[in-house]
Amino acid sequence: MAHCTCEETLETVLDSEEEFTFSSEEEQDEEWSHFEERLDPAEDENDIDQMPVAKKARTSKQPALTWKAETEVDLVPQTLRFVPAREPGPQLWPTDSYTPLGLFKLFFTENAVSTLCYNTNAQAARSLARGRKYKWTDVSVSEMYRYFGLIFYMGMVKLISIKDYWRQGSLFSVPFPATIMSRDRYRTISWNMHMSHPAEDKENDKKKGTNEYDRLFRVKPLMDTIRLACKTIYHPRRNLAVDERMVACKANSGMTQYMKAKPTKWGFKLFVLADSSNGYTLDFSVYTGKNNTATGNGLPYDTVMSLLDRKVLGSGYHVYMDNFYTSPKLLTDMLGMKYGACGTYRDYRKNSPQNAPNSLTKNSPRGSIRWIRNGPLVFVKWMDTREVSVCSTIHPAYTGDTVQRRVKAQDTWSLKTFPCPAPVTAYNQYMGGVDLSDQLLQYYTAQHKTLKWYRKIFLHFLDIAATNSYTIHKELYGNMTHKEFMEQLIAELCGVSPKIPQKRASSDHVPVPGAPLSTDTRKVASSGRRICVHCKALYQCFVLCE
Repeated sequence: MAHCTCEETLETVLDSEEEFTFSSEEEQDEEWSHFEERLDPAEDENDIDQMPVAKKARTSKQPALTWKAETEVDLVPQTLRFVPAREPGPQLWPTDSYTPLGLFKLFFTENAVSTLCYNTNAQAARSLARGRKYKWTDVSVSEMYRYFGLIFYMGMVKLISIKDYWRQGSLFSVPFPATIMSRDRYRTISWNMHMSHPAEDKENDKKKGTNEYDRLFRVKPLMDTIRLACKTIYHPRRNLAVDERMVACKANSGMTQYMKAKPTKWGFKLFVLADSSNGYTLDFSVYTGKNNTATGNGLPYDTVMSLLDRKVLGSGYHVYMDNFYTSPKLLTDMLGMKYGACGTYRDYRKNSPQNAPNSLTKNSPRGSIRWIRNGPLVFVKWMDTREVSVCSTIHPAYTGDTVQRRVKAQDTWSLKTFPCPAPVTAYNQYMGGVDLSDQLLQYYTAQHKTLKWYRKIFLHFLDIAATNSYTIHKELYGNMTHKEFMEQLIAELCGVSPKIPQKRASSDHVPVPGAPLSTDTRKVASSGRRICVHCKALYQCFVLCE
Protein backbone atom coordinates (compact mmCIF):
# COMPACT_ATOMS: atom_id res chain seq x y z
CA MET A 1 0.00 0.00 0.00
CA ALA A 2 1.05 3.57 -0.49
CA HIS A 3 2.34 5.54 2.45
CA CYS A 4 0.18 8.63 2.92
CA THR A 5 1.48 10.34 6.03
CA CYS A 6 3.97 12.63 4.32
CA GLU A 7 3.21 16.35 4.14
CA GLU A 8 2.92 16.32 0.34
CA THR A 9 0.16 13.71 0.40
CA LEU A 10 -1.72 15.56 3.12
CA GLU A 11 -1.60 18.78 1.13
CA THR A 12 -2.84 16.98 -1.96
CA VAL A 13 -5.86 15.61 -0.13
CA LEU A 14 -6.52 18.98 1.50
CA ASP A 15 -6.50 20.77 -1.84
CA SER A 16 -9.20 18.43 -3.12
CA GLU A 17 -11.43 18.90 -0.11
CA GLU A 18 -14.52 21.04 -0.60
CA GLU A 19 -14.89 23.72 2.06
CA PHE A 20 -18.18 24.34 3.81
CA THR A 21 -19.09 26.73 6.54
CA PHE A 22 -20.75 24.42 9.03
CA SER A 23 -18.38 22.27 10.80
CA SER A 24 -27.94 8.50 20.52
CA GLU A 25 -33.80 8.21 21.56
CA GLU A 26 -33.11 5.09 23.49
CA GLU A 27 -33.48 1.95 21.41
CA GLN A 28 -36.70 0.08 21.97
CA ASP A 29 -35.80 -2.57 19.49
CA GLU A 30 -32.65 -3.13 17.46
CA GLU A 31 -34.48 -3.40 14.15
CA TRP A 32 -36.17 -0.03 14.75
CA SER A 33 -33.13 1.94 15.88
CA HIS A 34 -32.86 3.73 12.52
CA PHE A 35 -36.54 4.13 11.72
CA GLU A 36 -37.36 6.64 14.48
CA GLU A 37 -38.28 10.12 13.31
CA ARG A 38 -36.41 12.97 14.95
CA LEU A 39 -37.47 16.27 16.46
CA ASP A 40 -34.52 18.39 15.52
CA PRO A 41 -34.37 22.20 15.29
CA ALA A 42 -31.68 21.87 12.63
CA GLU A 43 -34.10 20.48 10.07
CA ASP A 44 -34.77 22.73 7.14
CA GLU A 45 -38.13 24.28 6.46
CA ASN A 46 -39.15 21.49 4.10
CA ASP A 47 -38.85 18.86 6.86
CA ILE A 48 -41.01 20.19 9.67
CA ASP A 49 -43.82 17.93 10.74
CA GLN A 50 -46.51 20.51 10.01
CA MET A 51 -46.21 21.28 6.32
CA PRO A 52 -47.13 24.74 5.03
CA VAL A 53 -50.48 25.03 3.29
CA ALA A 54 -48.84 25.86 -0.02
CA LYS A 55 -46.73 22.74 0.20
CA LYS A 56 -49.75 20.59 0.96
CA ALA A 57 -51.42 22.00 -2.12
CA ARG A 58 -48.45 21.09 -4.29
CA THR A 59 -48.42 17.60 -2.80
CA SER A 60 -52.09 17.06 -3.52
CA LYS A 61 -51.64 17.96 -7.19
CA GLN A 62 -49.16 15.17 -7.81
CA PRO A 63 -50.64 12.36 -9.91
CA ALA A 64 -51.48 9.17 -8.05
CA LEU A 65 -49.09 6.32 -8.71
CA THR A 66 -49.85 2.64 -8.67
CA TRP A 67 -48.05 0.62 -6.04
CA LYS A 68 -46.99 -2.89 -6.97
CA ALA A 69 -46.83 -5.98 -4.79
CA GLU A 70 -43.86 -8.27 -4.16
CA THR A 71 -45.26 -10.78 -6.63
CA GLU A 72 -44.41 -8.37 -9.48
CA VAL A 73 -40.85 -8.43 -10.74
CA ASP A 74 -38.76 -5.27 -10.48
CA LEU A 75 -35.92 -4.30 -12.80
CA VAL A 76 -32.44 -4.87 -11.39
CA PRO A 77 -30.65 -1.48 -11.40
CA GLN A 78 -27.36 -1.18 -13.20
CA THR A 79 -24.47 -1.99 -10.87
CA LEU A 80 -22.06 0.86 -10.30
CA ARG A 81 -18.44 0.05 -10.91
CA PHE A 82 -16.50 0.33 -7.66
CA VAL A 83 -13.39 2.42 -8.36
CA PRO A 84 -11.82 3.62 -5.09
CA ALA A 85 -9.17 6.31 -5.33
CA ARG A 86 -6.84 4.11 -3.27
CA GLU A 87 -6.81 0.49 -2.17
CA PRO A 88 -9.27 0.20 0.75
CA GLY A 89 -7.66 -0.22 4.15
CA PRO A 90 -4.88 1.48 6.16
CA GLN A 91 -2.63 3.64 3.99
CA LEU A 92 0.65 2.81 5.76
CA TRP A 93 3.95 1.18 4.92
CA PRO A 94 3.30 -2.60 5.06
CA THR A 95 6.88 -3.28 6.22
CA ASP A 96 6.69 -0.93 9.22
CA SER A 97 5.48 -1.90 12.67
CA TYR A 98 3.10 0.51 14.38
CA THR A 99 2.56 0.77 18.11
CA PRO A 100 -0.60 2.35 19.60
CA LEU A 101 1.33 5.58 20.18
CA GLY A 102 2.72 5.53 16.64
CA LEU A 103 -0.82 5.31 15.24
CA PHE A 104 -2.12 7.99 17.59
CA LYS A 105 0.64 10.35 16.45
CA LEU A 106 -0.62 10.04 12.89
CA PHE A 107 -3.66 12.03 14.06
CA PHE A 108 -2.06 14.20 16.75
CA THR A 109 1.22 14.80 14.97
CA GLU A 110 4.13 16.51 16.68
CA ASN A 111 3.54 19.55 14.48
CA ALA A 112 -0.10 19.72 15.54
CA VAL A 113 0.80 19.27 19.21
CA SER A 114 3.53 21.89 18.88
CA THR A 115 0.94 24.36 17.59
CA LEU A 116 -1.36 23.35 20.44
CA CYS A 117 1.43 24.04 22.94
CA TYR A 118 2.19 27.42 21.37
CA ASN A 119 -1.42 28.57 21.58
CA THR A 120 -1.83 27.17 25.10
CA ASN A 121 1.26 29.04 26.29
CA ALA A 122 -0.03 32.24 24.67
CA GLN A 123 -3.38 31.82 26.44
CA ALA A 124 -1.61 31.27 29.78
CA ALA A 125 0.48 34.42 29.29
CA ARG A 126 -2.71 36.33 28.51
CA SER A 127 -4.40 35.01 31.64
CA LEU A 128 -1.44 35.92 33.84
CA ALA A 129 -1.38 39.41 32.37
CA ARG A 130 -5.04 39.76 33.32
CA GLY A 131 -4.27 38.96 36.96
CA ARG A 132 -4.60 35.19 37.33
CA LYS A 133 -2.67 33.92 40.35
CA TYR A 134 -1.00 30.59 39.58
CA LYS A 135 2.44 29.36 38.63
CA TRP A 136 3.04 28.67 34.97
CA THR A 137 5.89 27.31 32.92
CA ASP A 138 5.51 26.81 29.18
CA VAL A 139 4.16 23.39 28.29
CA SER A 140 6.32 21.29 25.96
CA VAL A 141 5.32 18.71 23.35
CA SER A 142 6.43 15.77 25.52
CA GLU A 143 4.51 17.14 28.50
CA MET A 144 1.42 17.65 26.35
CA TYR A 145 1.50 13.99 25.30
CA ARG A 146 1.72 13.03 29.00
CA TYR A 147 -1.28 15.27 29.59
CA PHE A 148 -3.18 13.36 26.89
CA GLY A 149 -2.19 10.12 28.62
CA LEU A 150 -3.72 11.33 31.89
CA ILE A 151 -6.95 12.29 30.12
CA PHE A 152 -7.25 8.79 28.66
CA TYR A 153 -6.35 7.28 32.04
CA MET A 154 -9.25 9.18 33.61
CA GLY A 155 -11.49 7.78 30.88
CA MET A 156 -10.60 4.24 31.96
CA VAL A 157 -10.46 4.81 35.73
CA LYS A 158 -13.63 6.73 36.55
CA LEU A 159 -13.71 8.95 39.65
CA ILE A 160 -16.21 11.61 40.59
CA SER A 161 -13.94 14.67 40.33
CA ILE A 162 -10.53 15.55 38.93
CA LYS A 163 -9.01 16.24 42.36
CA ASP A 164 -9.81 12.66 43.47
CA TYR A 165 -7.08 11.38 41.18
CA TRP A 166 -4.48 13.10 43.39
CA ARG A 167 -6.11 12.35 46.75
CA GLN A 168 -3.69 10.72 49.18
CA GLY A 169 -4.11 8.56 52.26
CA SER A 170 -7.45 7.06 51.24
CA LEU A 171 -8.62 3.55 50.56
CA PHE A 172 -9.73 4.79 47.13
CA SER A 173 -6.55 6.67 46.25
CA VAL A 174 -4.95 6.04 42.85
CA PRO A 175 -1.18 6.55 42.83
CA PHE A 176 -0.52 6.80 39.09
CA PRO A 177 -1.51 10.41 38.15
CA ALA A 178 0.80 11.97 40.78
CA THR A 179 3.78 10.16 39.20
CA ILE A 180 3.12 11.89 35.83
CA MET A 181 2.41 15.46 36.90
CA SER A 182 1.07 17.36 39.88
CA ARG A 183 -2.60 18.15 40.28
CA ASP A 184 -2.02 21.91 39.97
CA ARG A 185 -0.02 21.44 36.79
CA TYR A 186 -2.78 19.32 35.24
CA ARG A 187 -5.40 21.90 36.17
CA THR A 188 -3.49 24.88 34.84
CA ILE A 189 -2.92 23.13 31.50
CA SER A 190 -6.64 22.35 31.36
CA TRP A 191 -7.60 25.95 32.14
CA ASN A 192 -5.40 27.31 29.37
CA MET A 193 -5.87 24.64 26.68
CA HIS A 194 -6.29 26.54 23.42
CA MET A 195 -6.39 25.35 19.82
CA SER A 196 -6.25 28.81 18.22
CA HIS A 197 -4.17 31.87 19.07
CA PRO A 198 -5.85 34.20 21.60
CA ALA A 199 -5.00 37.30 19.57
CA GLU A 200 -6.70 35.85 16.50
CA ASP A 201 -9.71 34.87 18.63
CA LYS A 202 -10.10 38.49 19.60
CA GLU A 203 -10.11 39.59 15.98
CA ASN A 204 -12.70 36.95 15.08
CA ASP A 205 -14.92 37.99 18.01
CA LYS A 206 -15.07 41.51 16.62
CA LYS A 207 -16.90 40.10 13.58
CA LYS A 208 -19.88 38.78 15.58
CA GLY A 209 -23.12 39.49 13.80
CA THR A 210 -21.55 39.45 10.35
CA ASN A 211 -21.13 36.75 7.73
CA GLU A 212 -17.37 36.78 8.31
CA TYR A 213 -17.70 35.58 11.92
CA ASP A 214 -16.61 31.95 12.37
CA ARG A 215 -18.24 30.17 15.31
CA LEU A 216 -15.76 27.32 15.08
CA PHE A 217 -12.68 29.52 14.94
CA ARG A 218 -11.39 28.31 18.34
CA VAL A 219 -11.39 24.64 17.25
CA LYS A 220 -10.77 24.91 13.51
CA PRO A 221 -6.92 24.61 13.49
CA LEU A 222 -6.99 21.23 15.21
CA MET A 223 -10.26 20.16 13.59
CA ASP A 224 -8.84 20.61 10.10
CA THR A 225 -5.78 18.53 11.06
CA ILE A 226 -7.88 15.69 12.50
CA ARG A 227 -10.29 15.62 9.55
CA LEU A 228 -7.41 15.54 7.09
CA ALA A 229 -5.70 12.72 8.97
CA CYS A 230 -8.93 10.68 9.11
CA LYS A 231 -9.26 10.81 5.32
CA THR A 232 -5.57 10.29 4.56
CA ILE A 233 -4.51 7.45 6.86
CA TYR A 234 -7.35 5.06 5.97
CA HIS A 235 -9.41 4.46 2.83
CA PRO A 236 -12.91 3.02 3.31
CA ARG A 237 -14.53 -0.06 1.92
CA ARG A 238 -17.58 0.18 -0.29
CA ASN A 239 -20.42 0.67 2.19
CA LEU A 240 -20.60 3.99 4.05
CA ALA A 241 -23.08 5.49 6.51
CA VAL A 242 -24.06 9.11 7.21
CA ASP A 243 -25.65 9.99 10.52
CA GLU A 244 -25.59 12.47 13.42
CA ARG A 245 -23.45 12.24 16.54
CA MET A 246 -24.01 14.22 19.72
CA VAL A 247 -21.20 15.57 21.94
CA ALA A 248 -22.78 16.29 25.32
CA CYS A 249 -22.65 19.98 26.23
CA LYS A 250 -25.11 22.56 27.58
CA ALA A 251 -22.86 25.59 27.18
CA ASN A 252 -24.49 28.76 25.91
CA SER A 253 -22.45 28.86 22.71
CA GLY A 254 -25.28 29.30 20.22
CA MET A 255 -24.45 25.94 18.63
CA THR A 256 -25.88 23.43 21.10
CA GLN A 257 -28.84 21.43 19.84
CA TYR A 258 -31.62 19.36 21.36
CA MET A 259 -32.42 15.98 19.81
CA LYS A 260 -35.19 14.07 21.51
CA ALA A 261 -34.43 10.78 19.76
CA LYS A 262 -30.81 10.60 20.93
CA PRO A 263 -29.49 9.22 24.25
CA THR A 264 -27.42 12.40 24.52
CA LYS A 265 -30.15 14.95 23.98
CA TRP A 266 -28.24 18.22 24.52
CA GLY A 267 -24.93 19.03 22.91
CA PHE A 268 -23.04 19.76 19.74
CA LYS A 269 -24.34 17.94 16.69
CA LEU A 270 -21.79 16.44 14.33
CA PHE A 271 -22.60 15.06 10.90
CA VAL A 272 -20.43 11.96 10.49
CA LEU A 273 -19.37 9.80 7.54
CA ALA A 274 -18.23 6.35 8.72
CA ASP A 275 -17.12 3.04 7.23
CA SER A 276 -19.96 0.57 7.87
CA SER A 277 -17.57 -2.38 8.13
CA ASN A 278 -15.66 -1.21 11.21
CA GLY A 279 -17.03 2.15 12.39
CA TYR A 280 -13.98 4.18 11.32
CA THR A 281 -14.76 7.91 11.32
CA LEU A 282 -13.88 9.12 7.82
CA ASP A 283 -15.05 12.70 8.02
CA PHE A 284 -17.27 14.94 10.13
CA SER A 285 -18.60 18.46 10.38
CA VAL A 286 -19.93 20.41 13.33
CA TYR A 287 -23.38 21.97 12.94
CA THR A 288 -23.25 25.67 13.77
CA GLY A 289 -26.77 26.79 12.88
CA LYS A 290 -28.41 28.19 9.78
CA ASN A 291 -25.95 28.68 6.96
CA ASN A 292 -26.21 31.87 4.94
CA THR A 293 -24.29 30.34 2.05
CA ALA A 294 -26.57 27.31 1.66
CA THR A 295 -27.30 26.09 -1.85
CA GLY A 296 -31.07 26.24 -1.42
CA ASN A 297 -31.43 22.46 -1.43
CA GLY A 298 -31.71 22.19 2.35
CA LEU A 299 -29.35 21.27 5.17
CA PRO A 300 -29.57 17.46 4.68
CA TYR A 301 -28.64 17.76 1.00
CA ASP A 302 -25.73 20.13 1.66
CA THR A 303 -24.44 17.98 4.51
CA VAL A 304 -24.22 14.74 2.55
CA MET A 305 -22.69 16.43 -0.48
CA SER A 306 -20.04 18.14 1.66
CA LEU A 307 -18.98 14.82 3.21
CA LEU A 308 -18.58 13.05 -0.15
CA ASP A 309 -15.43 14.09 -1.99
CA ARG A 310 -15.03 12.06 -5.18
CA LYS A 311 -11.37 13.06 -5.59
CA VAL A 312 -10.58 11.59 -2.19
CA LEU A 313 -12.96 8.60 -2.17
CA GLY A 314 -13.31 7.57 -5.80
CA SER A 315 -16.60 6.31 -7.22
CA GLY A 316 -19.03 3.41 -6.90
CA TYR A 317 -19.58 3.75 -3.15
CA HIS A 318 -22.89 2.84 -1.50
CA VAL A 319 -24.06 5.41 1.05
CA TYR A 320 -26.74 4.64 3.65
CA MET A 321 -28.66 7.35 5.51
CA ASP A 322 -31.83 7.85 7.54
CA ASN A 323 -34.97 9.83 6.75
CA PHE A 324 -33.46 13.16 7.79
CA TYR A 325 -31.26 13.12 4.69
CA THR A 326 -33.03 10.98 2.08
CA SER A 327 -34.76 12.82 -0.75
CA PRO A 328 -35.29 11.96 -4.42
CA LYS A 329 -33.15 14.91 -5.53
CA LEU A 330 -30.24 13.93 -3.28
CA LEU A 331 -30.26 10.30 -4.42
CA THR A 332 -30.55 11.33 -8.08
CA ASP A 333 -27.67 13.81 -7.84
CA MET A 334 -25.54 11.28 -5.97
CA LEU A 335 -26.15 8.77 -8.76
CA GLY A 336 -24.87 11.38 -11.20
CA MET A 337 -21.66 11.45 -9.14
CA LYS A 338 -21.43 7.63 -9.40
CA TYR A 339 -22.57 7.06 -5.80
CA GLY A 340 -25.36 4.65 -4.96
CA ALA A 341 -27.59 5.47 -2.00
CA CYS A 342 -30.23 3.87 0.19
CA GLY A 343 -32.21 5.32 3.06
CA THR A 344 -35.53 5.61 4.81
CA TYR A 345 -37.59 8.55 3.62
CA ARG A 346 -40.48 10.75 4.68
CA ASP A 347 -43.61 10.56 2.56
CA TYR A 348 -44.05 14.33 2.31
CA ARG A 349 -40.64 14.92 0.75
CA LYS A 350 -40.85 16.59 -2.64
CA ASN A 351 -41.21 14.15 -5.57
CA SER A 352 -41.86 11.20 -3.25
CA PRO A 353 -44.82 9.01 -4.31
CA GLN A 354 -47.96 9.64 -2.31
CA ASN A 355 -50.42 7.11 -0.98
CA ALA A 356 -52.84 5.51 -3.42
CA PRO A 357 -55.84 3.18 -2.95
CA ASN A 358 -53.61 0.11 -3.29
CA SER A 359 -50.89 1.27 -0.85
CA LEU A 360 -50.35 -0.14 2.62
CA THR A 361 -52.75 0.66 5.44
CA LYS A 362 -52.60 0.20 9.19
CA ASN A 363 -54.52 -3.04 8.77
CA SER A 364 -52.16 -4.53 6.19
CA PRO A 365 -50.76 -7.89 7.35
CA ARG A 366 -47.19 -8.07 8.57
CA GLY A 367 -44.72 -8.69 5.75
CA SER A 368 -46.79 -6.88 3.10
CA ILE A 369 -44.71 -5.11 0.46
CA ARG A 370 -45.56 -2.32 -1.96
CA TRP A 371 -43.12 -0.64 -4.35
CA ILE A 372 -42.88 1.90 -7.16
CA ARG A 373 -39.99 2.39 -9.56
CA ASN A 374 -39.40 5.87 -10.91
CA GLY A 375 -36.40 5.65 -13.21
CA PRO A 376 -33.33 4.81 -11.11
CA LEU A 377 -35.28 5.28 -7.87
CA VAL A 378 -37.27 2.52 -6.23
CA PHE A 379 -39.61 3.43 -3.36
CA VAL A 380 -40.50 0.53 -1.10
CA LYS A 381 -43.01 0.27 1.73
CA TRP A 382 -42.92 -2.70 4.08
CA MET A 383 -45.19 -3.54 6.98
CA ASP A 384 -43.36 -4.76 10.06
CA THR A 385 -44.81 -3.81 13.44
CA ARG A 386 -45.43 -0.54 11.59
CA GLU A 387 -44.82 0.82 8.12
CA VAL A 388 -41.25 1.30 6.88
CA SER A 389 -40.49 3.45 3.83
CA VAL A 390 -37.15 3.05 2.02
CA CYS A 391 -35.79 4.58 -1.18
CA SER A 392 -32.78 3.19 -3.07
CA THR A 393 -30.80 3.53 -6.28
CA ILE A 394 -28.85 0.31 -5.62
CA HIS A 395 -31.38 -2.47 -5.10
CA PRO A 396 -34.42 -3.98 -6.78
CA ALA A 397 -37.62 -3.92 -4.77
CA TYR A 398 -37.74 -7.57 -3.72
CA THR A 399 -35.33 -10.47 -4.28
CA GLY A 400 -36.83 -13.13 -2.00
CA ASP A 401 -35.16 -12.05 1.27
CA THR A 402 -36.89 -13.01 4.49
CA VAL A 403 -36.66 -12.06 8.17
CA GLN A 404 -37.77 -13.84 11.31
CA ARG A 405 -39.97 -12.20 13.91
CA ARG A 406 -41.36 -13.42 17.20
CA VAL A 407 -45.13 -13.73 16.94
CA LYS A 408 -47.58 -14.45 19.73
CA ALA A 409 -50.39 -16.86 18.96
CA GLN A 410 -52.67 -18.36 21.61
CA ASP A 411 -50.43 -17.14 24.45
CA THR A 412 -47.39 -18.78 22.85
CA TRP A 413 -44.44 -16.99 21.28
CA SER A 414 -42.90 -18.52 18.18
CA LEU A 415 -40.61 -17.49 15.31
CA LYS A 416 -42.28 -16.78 11.99
CA THR A 417 -40.70 -15.94 8.64
CA PHE A 418 -41.81 -12.86 6.67
CA PRO A 419 -40.72 -11.53 3.26
CA CYS A 420 -38.48 -8.46 3.41
CA PRO A 421 -37.56 -5.98 0.63
CA ALA A 422 -33.95 -5.94 -0.52
CA PRO A 423 -33.41 -2.23 0.39
CA VAL A 424 -34.61 -2.83 3.95
CA THR A 425 -32.30 -5.83 4.35
CA ALA A 426 -29.29 -3.87 3.12
CA TYR A 427 -30.23 -0.81 5.18
CA ASN A 428 -30.36 -2.81 8.40
CA GLN A 429 -26.99 -4.37 7.57
CA TYR A 430 -24.99 -1.25 6.69
CA MET A 431 -26.68 1.76 8.29
CA GLY A 432 -25.07 1.10 11.69
CA GLY A 433 -21.61 2.41 10.75
CA VAL A 434 -21.93 5.64 12.73
CA ASP A 435 -23.67 3.83 15.61
CA LEU A 436 -20.75 1.40 15.77
CA SER A 437 -18.37 4.34 15.77
CA ASP A 438 -20.32 5.99 18.62
CA GLN A 439 -20.25 2.74 20.57
CA LEU A 440 -16.46 2.44 20.28
CA LEU A 441 -16.05 6.09 21.28
CA GLN A 442 -18.10 5.66 24.45
CA TYR A 443 -16.23 2.67 25.86
CA TYR A 444 -13.24 4.70 27.10
CA THR A 445 -14.27 8.26 26.28
CA ALA A 446 -12.10 11.15 27.41
CA GLN A 447 -15.18 13.34 27.97
CA HIS A 448 -15.67 14.89 31.40
CA LYS A 449 -17.12 18.09 32.83
CA THR A 450 -15.57 21.33 31.68
CA LEU A 451 -16.70 24.95 31.56
CA LYS A 452 -15.32 25.71 28.09
CA TRP A 453 -17.41 24.60 25.11
CA TYR A 454 -14.40 24.31 22.81
CA ARG A 455 -12.67 21.97 25.28
CA LYS A 456 -15.62 19.57 24.90
CA ILE A 457 -14.90 19.39 21.19
CA PHE A 458 -11.16 19.07 21.87
CA LEU A 459 -11.83 16.02 24.06
CA HIS A 460 -13.95 14.58 21.26
CA PHE A 461 -11.03 14.99 18.87
CA LEU A 462 -8.95 12.90 21.29
CA ASP A 463 -11.68 10.24 21.27
CA ILE A 464 -11.77 10.16 17.47
CA ALA A 465 -7.98 9.85 17.24
CA ALA A 466 -7.79 7.05 19.84
CA THR A 467 -10.74 5.09 18.39
CA ASN A 468 -9.57 5.39 14.79
CA SER A 469 -6.06 4.36 15.89
CA TYR A 470 -7.52 1.24 17.54
CA THR A 471 -9.54 0.44 14.39
CA ILE A 472 -6.41 0.66 12.22
CA HIS A 473 -4.36 -1.41 14.70
CA LYS A 474 -7.09 -4.07 14.63
CA GLU A 475 -7.03 -4.06 10.83
CA LEU A 476 -3.23 -4.45 10.79
CA TYR A 477 -2.65 -6.90 13.63
CA GLY A 478 -5.86 -7.86 15.43
CA ASN A 479 -3.92 -9.04 18.49
CA MET A 480 -5.27 -6.55 21.07
CA THR A 481 -8.62 -5.89 22.64
CA HIS A 482 -9.83 -2.32 22.86
CA LYS A 483 -8.96 -2.23 26.56
CA GLU A 484 -5.45 -3.57 26.01
CA PHE A 485 -4.91 -1.04 23.23
CA MET A 486 -5.93 1.88 25.45
CA GLU A 487 -3.75 0.62 28.32
CA GLN A 488 -0.76 0.40 25.99
CA LEU A 489 -1.50 3.83 24.51
CA ILE A 490 -1.72 5.45 27.96
CA ALA A 491 1.54 3.84 29.05
CA GLU A 492 3.36 5.00 25.91
CA LEU A 493 1.96 8.54 26.15
CA CYS A 494 3.06 8.80 29.76
CA GLY A 495 6.42 7.12 29.14
CA VAL A 496 5.93 4.26 31.59
CA SER A 497 5.56 0.49 31.44
CA PRO A 498 1.97 -0.80 31.46
CA LYS A 499 2.99 -3.54 33.90
CA ILE A 500 4.34 -2.81 37.38
CA PRO A 501 6.95 -5.36 38.53
CA GLN A 502 5.75 -7.32 41.52
CA LYS A 503 7.74 -7.34 44.74
CA ARG A 504 9.79 -10.47 45.31
CA ALA A 505 8.11 -12.39 48.09
CA SER A 506 10.79 -14.98 48.72
CA SER A 507 14.28 -15.98 47.65
CA ASP A 508 15.51 -19.29 46.35
CA HIS A 509 19.07 -18.88 47.56
CA VAL A 510 20.59 -19.74 50.92
CA PRO A 511 21.24 -16.47 52.80
CA VAL A 512 24.87 -15.43 52.86
CA PRO A 513 25.65 -14.11 56.36
CA GLY A 514 27.61 -10.96 56.85
CA ALA A 515 29.40 -12.55 59.84
CA PRO A 516 30.45 -16.08 60.79
CA LEU A 517 27.61 -18.29 61.97
CA SER A 518 27.65 -19.30 65.59
CA THR A 519 26.86 -22.75 66.96
CA ASP A 520 25.76 -21.21 70.23
CA THR A 521 22.01 -21.83 70.35
CA ARG A 522 21.61 -18.86 72.67
CA LYS A 523 22.42 -16.53 69.75
CA VAL A 524 19.92 -18.07 67.29
CA ALA A 525 16.97 -15.71 66.44
CA SER A 526 18.38 -13.07 68.73
CA SER A 527 18.92 -9.34 68.24
CA GLY A 528 22.38 -10.12 66.93
CA ARG A 529 21.13 -11.45 63.58
CA ARG A 530 22.82 -9.88 60.59
CA ILE A 531 21.51 -8.64 57.22
CA CYS A 532 21.97 -10.98 54.25
CA VAL A 533 24.75 -9.56 52.07
CA HIS A 534 23.43 -11.17 48.86
CA CYS A 535 19.84 -9.94 49.26
CA LYS A 536 20.94 -6.45 50.19
CA ALA A 537 23.16 -6.14 47.11
CA LEU A 538 20.80 -7.77 44.58
CA TYR A 539 17.26 -6.94 45.70
CA GLN A 540 17.83 -3.93 47.97
CA CYS A 541 15.83 -5.68 50.67
CA PHE A 542 16.76 -6.89 54.10
CA VAL A 543 16.54 -10.63 54.82
CA LEU A 544 17.79 -11.62 58.21
CA CYS A 545 19.89 -14.72 58.48
CA GLU A 546 18.87 -17.40 60.93
